[in-house]
Amino acid sequence: MASLMNPRGLLLIGDGLGDRPCPELEGQTPLEAANTPTLDRLAREGECGMMDPIAPGIRGGSDTGHLSILGYDPFQYYTGRGPFEAMGIGLDVRGGDLSFRCNFSTVDDSLVVRDRRAGRITEGTAALAAALDGMQIEEVTCRFKESVAHRAALVLRGPGLGASVTDVDPHAEGVPVPEARALDPNDAASAKTARIVNQFVRRSYEILKDHPVNQARRAAGLPPANIVLPRGVGLTPHLAPFDRQHGLKSACIVEVGLVKGIGRYLEMDVIDVPGATAGLDTDTEAIGRAVIAAFADHNFILCNVKGPDVGGHDRNAAGKLAIIEKIDTMVAQIFAAGDEGLTFAFTGDHTTPVTVGDHTGEPCPILFWSAGVRPDPCTSFGERAVIGGGVGRIRGRDILPIMTSYMGVQEKYGA
Repeated sequence: MASLMNPRGLLLIGDGLGDRPCPELEGQTPLEAANTPTLDRLAREGECGMMDPIAPGIRGGSDTGHLSILGYDPFQYYTGRGPFEAMGIGLDVRGGDLSFRCNFSTVDDSLVVRDRRAGRITEGTAALAAALDGMQIEEVTCRFKESVAHRAALVLRGPGLGASVTDVDPHAEGVPVPEARALDPNDAASAKTARIVNQFVRRSYEILKDHPVNQARRAAGLPPANIVLPRGVGLTPHLAPFDRQHGLKSACIVEVGLVKGIGRYLEMDVIDVPGATAGLDTDTEAIGRAVIAAFADHNFILCNVKGPDVGGHDRNAAGKLAIIEKIDTMVAQIFAAGDEGLTFAFTGDHTTPVTVGDHTGEPCPILFWSAGVRPDPCTSFGERAVIGGGVGRIRGRDILPIMTSYMGVQEKYGA
């Protein structure tokens, strides 16, 4: 086991890790069916339990889940997903700006959504984004930038904007694109925002429908990314720096702009990894090397691997199982580089069951491995295997106190 010399902490998040029994896996979850010898060993040597990222039964997102896990109550600090997405991909976000998370999507000539993710487009999005960036609508400037795959972000900068508006993304296919509207018809600022957003969406369709990138996609039999659908509006939040909160020197090694944005807001060092695609094909070995290298000048690392969530959303049990096995191999790679002083925690930020295709409110399994941990009877790592483990059932906000206690870097509470 590790010692308290040179204390280091690694919080590894399998995005959307938790699941429900899958008929195609003979009633097992992908985690239970996966071959995970390293995680099973760490479960035997460590202490396990269940973790509600926010609170029991709360069906959270990756943004609210990560905020909670990192010690920031989302009920107090969450203002919407958009600002994190925008900051994460390098957009300049200022006080008073409104930010939206967006999808490049496919619609037909009647603006009925045919594919919310435009075939999970991976190429040409920079050119599409450049065609929209800087658009002026009334006195508002629209800054727009591509993120990973079909994802993007929109920032509105101008006077008199309000954030209480509905999404344009209908979160479903086979339905017309809805118009944004103010939640309160008497809220003039939000009504203005809705008007600007609706004009941006309409213009995005006019500009993108015959863009050369989409002409090439149609010729290749691929769905065109011919419209932008914004959602998750938010104002820039005020969050205390993570290192100051916990007395750590932290790094953030994650794949998607959303979580990178959270890391940047918290003033963590955000490290990009070539080959980290945020998909099932991601290079987990490269992510593992980045984690090992980051420990040279950081004593705490947040690492997120997106693939399990992708498998869950796509109802792809085999794909989710396979990426979990790749994560297990990555954990073995990290431990092989040296576990002296290491405190390791592994869990999910929410549950994304293959049978549902979206987030649900069940807790995620969690394990802690460190010097001084009290091993419990758990012999493997899975949703049902950890029930009755020594950790019991905790919330996301409990993870950092447990880790920093094992690391020996936590200040005593009281005399």
